[in-house]
Amino acid sequence: MTSLNEQMPPASGAAGAAGVAAKDAVKGRRVRRFSADLSAAGEPALWGFGGALALGIILIAGFLMMVLYNGATTFWPKPIDRVELTDGTVIAGVERRGTIFRPDMPRLTDEQRAVVEENDGFAYRTLYQTANFDLYGDDFQWVADFETATVTQPEDFYYFERQVWGVFVGRIAGLQVAGQQMDYDAATFRREQEAARERFREIRRIERSEIGRLNNLIERERLNQRRAVLRQGEEAAAAEIAASQERIAELQAEFQVLQARVNEIRAVDRSYRVTLEEVGGRTIEPEMSQIVRYFPANTVGVLDKLGIYFSRWWEFVSTEPREANTQGGVLPAIFGTVAMTLLMVVFVAPFGVITALYLREYAKQGRVTSIVRISVNNLAGVPSIVYGVFGLGFFAYTMGGTIDQLFYPESLPNPTFGKGGILWASLTLALLTVPVVIVATEEALAAVPRSMREGSLACGASKWQTIRYVVLPKALPGIMTGMILAMARGAGEVAPLMLVGVVKLAPALPIDAFYPFIHLDRSFMHLGFHIFDVGFQSRNSEAGKPMVFVTTLLLLTLIVAMNATAIIVRNRLKRKYATGQF
Repeated sequence: MTSLNEQMPPASGAAGAAGVAAKDAVKGRRVRRFSADLSAAGEPALWGFGGALALGIILIAGFLMMVLYNGATTFWPKPIDRVELTDGTVIAGVERRGTIFRPDMPRLTDEQRAVVEENDGFAYRTLYQTANFDLYGDDFQWVADFETATVTQPEDFYYFERQVWGVFVGRIAGLQVAGQQMDYDAATFRREQEAARERFREIRRIERSEIGRLNNLIERERLNQRRAVLRQGEEAAAAEIAASQERIAELQAEFQVLQARVNEIRAVDRSYRVTLEEVGGRTIEPEMSQIVRYFPANTVGVLDKLGIYFSRWWEFVSTEPREANTQGGVLPAIFGTVAMTLLMVVFVAPFGVITALYLREYAKQGRVTSIVRISVNNLAGVPSIVYGVFGLGFFAYTMGGTIDQLFYPESLPNPTFGKGGILWASLTLALLTVPVVIVATEEALAAVPRSMREGSLACGASKWQTIRYVVLPKALPGIMTGMILAMARGAGEVAPLMLVGVVKLAPALPIDAFYPFIHLDRSFMHLGFHIFDVGFQSRNSEAGKPMVFVTTLLLLTLIVAMNATAIIVRNRLKRKYATGQF
């Protein structure tokens, strides 16, 4: 005899599934609603992509925070410590940083060895900026904690920033005013030091402006003489050479007057000195004009520290570097970076846009066009140093050498354009970034609806009129995006610039007050190369480390500012030419 369940037909379809689910629910079983696994749903890939994005953001944010912190705190005044060691030695300096290290045990005394063994063989040491390079031959000294007896901060210690020899740490022992020795008086020293700095600036102004103008005119007359000899012959150009010699004699007379004035100011300046004493008692007597800035590091107040902080920033962005680029400012590097980037944009914009226009609007789409596009894309992956070698060989040596032979034969064998300069550097970076502009411009042109072209042609406009008045305005925001990417890459490149014009310290800016005013043949400074030079080429890496961070912060700020300006222009163009969809 069969049961009732066995006699009933099996449930089918939705009713059957619902019955089974209800039956499982009654029994407390866990219901699995989806048979597909997680890999089929794509969730592991989503987690991986999200994790990679989060990791990238964390790394970028960490790098920016490190640069911002170290760069923003570089110019903040710090106290001076007087450190007495266990062996009786006394040093004075500004604490830079500390680290844990494992000391060489056999060289330690019994007491020091006992202290280190208590810490499992490790010890802590502090790096002090002792400065006084002209006396010590070094700027920094490590001091371990087991070597330290006492640390104090005397109120009479001053921090001096000098024009040469870097920083001096010590006391003011006396003054020499107009050749007369006297005891230190704060008000007198402040007044005389400011007057001495005015004399220093006056000497620099005369040497760079007035004497520089005379030297420029004398050099031009000398080149005119040689040009006349090359074109006319020595006998035919005798009269012209004689007249030029007279002008040179007049200019040299003016030069002697100005030089005598400079010598007179320097003679007065040498009679105003300050006697500085380091912690060990040794003294030096620099001229007051060589003291760029000074302050009592252990007694200066918060408001005074703010004043020193902002004055250092102003000096950094408005003056020239000194002490092997580890102190002073970076104005020539700022000027060179901005000028080179703007020149690069001027060169890369027409070439990139014209090439993209031809490939997208005029060229017959086929195998040749595809090969050209592939080649352009491959150029974006060529190492930048290869562009530097090409720029040096083609632009500087070939084109520049030809220009020198045709237009500047009187200057040979000294090259004018046949060497690295800001013009060739800009052209080299334009070649490096032109693939980015071509690709971005092509994509912007392709995004313009075809119906807009057809409507313009149907109204009777020519193909060029359609491109000029319809397609290009609509594609301008995309073209500006390519320019922004090109500026961001070109402004930070260093490797090719090392071959085609960038230098450690440029004697003159590419733009000055001397005819022809714009000198595209001159070498220039660059913030990226400045970072490399200070970080890896300075005599003391510790002395240059703060300048690396602050220059990096400035370079990033400069790139962001230029890109932000371009983005604002792009957004305005986008709003101006915004139209409905066809």
